[in-house]
Amino acid sequence: MRKSECKILVVDDEEDILLASRLLLKQHFATVVVTSDPYSIPSLLQEHRFQVVLLDMNYSTGATSSKEGLHWLKQILQLDPSVKVILMTAYGDIELAVRALKEGATDFVLKPWQNEKLVAILQTACQQGKEKHTRSAESAEQNQTAYHYADFIGVSPAMQRVYQTIEKVTATDANVLILGDNGTGKEVAARALHRKSKRADQVFEKVDLGAVSETLFESELFGHAKGAFTDAREERMGRIEAANGGTLFLDEIGNLSLALQAKLLSVLQSRQVIRLGTNKPRPIDIRLICATNMPLYDMVQGGTFRQDLLYRINTVEIYLPPLRERREDIRLLAQHFLRVYSQKYGRDGLGMAPATIQRLTEYHWPGNIRELDHAMERAVILCDQDQLQADDFYFAPGAVSGKRVEGSPVLENDFTLEALEKMMVQKALVKHAGNITHAAKELGITRTALYRRIEKHGL
Repeated sequence: MRKSECKILVVDDEEDILLASRLLLKQHFATVVVTSDPYSIPSLLQEHRFQVVLLDMNYSTGATSSKEGLHWLKQILQLDPSVKVILMTAYGDIELAVRALKEGATDFVLKPWQNEKLVAILQTACQQGKEKHTRSAESAEQNQTAYHYADFIGVSPAMQRVYQTIEKVTATDANVLILGDNGTGKEVAARALHRKSKRADQVFEKVDLGAVSETLFESELFGHAKGAFTDAREERMGRIEAANGGTLFLDEIGNLSLALQAKLLSVLQSRQVIRLGTNKPRPIDIRLICATNMPLYDMVQGGTFRQDLLYRINTVEIYLPPLRERREDIRLLAQHFLRVYSQKYGRDGLGMAPATIQRLTEYHWPGNIRELDHAMERAVILCDQDQLQADDFYFAPGAVSGKRVEGSPVLENDFTLEALEKMMVQKALVKHAGNITHAAKELGITRTALYRRIEKHGL
């Protein structure tokens, strides 16, 4: 497993926490420094230039107010505004965590943490920091206004329409529904809407509804009182309430069952939420943005999505086109990713052959921008020359101008079980843009089993 080059600082007064975090994070990140003394933060930031700080919210013995964590959050951001700060607390005080988010924290985790969730949060923060640094470097060397809008890159008419719609709705609190295939940038659009809105200085709360189980939906979104169910050891604010005053982004809303759709609709209509185990309504003031890659209008006709909920969430619709419908943007995106990964992997001066650009432009890109991103990173790593060649890329069968790509594996007349298995694994990986969890679910196997098959078939 390749480690991220991101540099992480962990600050906590408990030696056990420092040891556990260091052992875990060293498996995923090249540089992990731990300290129990928050007063050493300024010198460590200057010495190592960390991208992410994992910061405990309490340091004095028995302290639960988290005032120290907020103090050091402000100090860190004053010393280096580009640093991403993830806060840790053992007390589940989400109200205080929301305050910290408003004051500049990137995210927060509750102790004891779940290992996979902590690593994912840190990896996301690292990626955000890298993108911010890349954008800053690019803006210093060239005028980007010709093809940059927010975090989008593109000059195509299809993207110009997206930009114009965003501009028109940013001054309002209108509910927005973002439609588009996987990998087209729906979250990028949601964040652009938030940053350009009058709520820009408030919290942006993202909820991936595809990852929230039906049994935990109400607790996660609406919150709960202490004792509301077996594991409810303390009162907890829900994600909708946490977004109060800011923007609530509900991703993958098409995955909700009809029963959960009804509960969500009730909250959106009443503009108030009731925590599980209580009967006290709490008013909410949110700007709602939803996104999905599913055909909601067809689902309404089929009876699997409520028409009244669709009317509630789509005051304005934004359609993000797949990459194949904005081919004039592919070269710009490829050059952007080439700069990013050339810098990351020390390949300064690496370019792209004209034939490569043509091949990239002709390719169908079923995984859209996310697939192009991954393809460029892989090509930069594997390229042995001073220019990327078409052979440095893997193109899915039949996805270039409707024809077979030379050198691509095709099934043809090979109907052995092994060939069929390889084809299905390839199709699942392409469909889900390399997302192992989603591909494994589609194939009906575990992540571990999928990893074994990827290695077996040389994928």
